[in-house]
Amino acid sequence: MNLQDPSQQDPSQQDPSQQTALAEIGEFGLIAMMRDTLGDPTDDALVSGIADDAAVYRVDDGRAHVLTTDTLVEGVHFDRAFMPMEHLGFKALSVNVSDVVAMNASPRYATVSIGIPQNVSVEMITTVYEGLKQACDAYDMHIVGGDTNASHGLSLSISVVGAAAEEDVVYRTGAQVGDKICVTGDLGSSYAGLKVLLRNRERLQEQEEDFEPDLDPYSYVIRRHLAPPAQLKTVRDWGDAGVQPHALIDISDGLSAEVHHICEAGDLGAQLYEPALPIDPETRNTATDFGEDVTIYALFGGEDYELVFTIPEDELDALDPQTYTVVGEIVEPDDPEHPIKIQRAHGENVPLQPGGFDHFDGPSATAPPA
Repeated sequence: MNLQDPSQQDPSQQDPSQQTALAEIGEFGLIAMMRDTLGDPTDDALVSGIADDAAVYRVDDGRAHVLTTDTLVEGVHFDRAFMPMEHLGFKALSVNVSDVVAMNASPRYATVSIGIPQNVSVEMITTVYEGLKQACDAYDMHIVGGDTNASHGLSLSISVVGAAAEEDVVYRTGAQVGDKICVTGDLGSSYAGLKVLLRNRERLQEQEEDFEPDLDPYSYVIRRHLAPPAQLKTVRDWGDAGVQPHALIDISDGLSAEVHHICEAGDLGAQLYEPALPIDPETRNTATDFGEDVTIYALFGGEDYELVFTIPEDELDALDPQTYTVVGEIVEPDDPEHPIKIQRAHGENVPLQPGGFDHFDGPSATAPPA
């Protein structure tokens, strides 16, 4: 072990003006730096490390385990002003299960580490764990351990282990030219729900204590933000139908970001179609209320936790047509600078930027980007 010579100045003691701000490289640049710093693993049992929604390692008899970790931090990922504690528990586990599902695997076990500030009561923590239990029941899995600690803000850090036959695991690297790009469910609803919740938080802060906003017209989008389900049933239905996508990823950072991940992993391009994007009427109405383009919600909103997958067109017949929407296809990139394009509703074909949520670039998740 060769630790740094203590006589050498630690970066934390250097002049901040001489250091690189996280916003300059962004979340994905930071992950790339971590991967480069750690180097390539030498363990033969490891199939995939820091490159996908979850790590994959071999176990006995052709089986593989997938391992993922996600953290929800108060003020970054949620606001207690509008996040019920039960929903927080459910969502915290669901976002981890979504990463396992995005590898075409089933979740088995989880550990939960929780940071608890002084202004959180025992009853509130109990309610968080009731939400965690509901998620465990929904996904047929168990919480088997964890950690508790004091913290300045409420946080939940969860690790989930899932399992699959090694040959059934799907990565984001497998897309092929000619594949159709499909999404499950609808897009942009979580972002629409967040917009509504933030607006009502502001109004509550400005109004008298007895002010009660009318949230009934937004019940669907609010639910989609507060308690999004992971798409476990979808991948199990694929298994029953004998279908295995070429590439697979979940929508945590927005459709645009996820399609870019798939294309970057395979040096491919993509053609998307704006009129094909599946958008719920309530999401459209919400965007109209805010005077905004609902397509921005669908492409860049994030936290939908639906699935994006690529698959040959002739295999789509084996799937229930009510469970997916074709939104584009994988193509040979004709422009290395802009490998992904989207045809707008009026017919113009324009480059699509990655976009999506970045933890270190711009506002927090509790304050959506402009």
